[in-house]
Amino acid sequence: MNNRHAHWENVFETKSPDEVSWTEEYPKTSFEFICKLSSNTSLPIIDIGGGDSRLVDYLLDKGYTDISVLDISEKALLRAQKRLGERSKKVQWFASDILDFKPQREYAIWHDRASFHFLTKSEDISFYTDLVNRWVKKHLIVGTFSTKGPSKCSGLPITQYSCDTLADNFKEAFSLLECKPFLHRTPFNTEQNFVFSSFRKKI
Repeated sequence: MNNRHAHWENVFETKSPDEVSWTEEYPKTSFEFICKLSSNTSLPIIDIGGGDSRLVDYLLDKGYTDISVLDISEKALLRAQKRLGERSKKVQWFASDILDFKPQREYAIWHDRASFHFLTKSEDISFYTDLVNRWVKKHLIVGTFSTKGPSKCSGLPITQYSCDTLADNFKEAFSLLECKPFLHRTPFNTEQNFVFSSFRKKI
C-alpha cells in the first residue's frame, strides 16, 4: 500500500460524508455536464475518483446503463455499494490509483471531479493526459480547484487550474466545449472555488 492509498483508506475509515469537504448531496454541476453532452444513456461512462459520491446514484436514476466508478480507496467504494444496495451490481467498480489504472476498454464520457488536481508532478500529469488521450473516445469532463480555490485538500497539496490552463493541458487531443466556475459549499458551510471544463475528442 503506497502512502497515497493509505491516506485515503484512513480518511474513508475515520470520517463520515458530512465530515469531508467534497461531499455533495446533489452533484448538480457534474450531473448536468454529463447530461448535456449526450442523451444516449447506453454510452460507457467512468467517474474517476468517484469514491462514495452520489453522482452514480443520479446517473442510475437517469437510466444510464454502462457506468464505471474508480477510486483509490476500496473503503470509499464499499460505502457507495452499501448505499446503492442491489443497484450496485449495475455498476463496474475499480479500486485503483489512477496512476496504476490500465483500462480494458474505451469510455465515451470520462468524468473527474476528484483525482486530477491531486497530481502535482509533471510526469504524473503527463501520464494522466496520455491516459485520457488513449482511452476517451468522445468527451472529457474535468473539475478542479481553481486559482481562487484551496492549495490543499485533505492535507495534501493540489494543482490549481484555470479554464485556460485546463484547455492547454488537454489541447493535443481535445477541444474545449465549455468552462465555468463553480462555488462548492462544503457540509460544514465553507466555500471552495472550482472550475469545470468539458471537452470533445478531436477527430
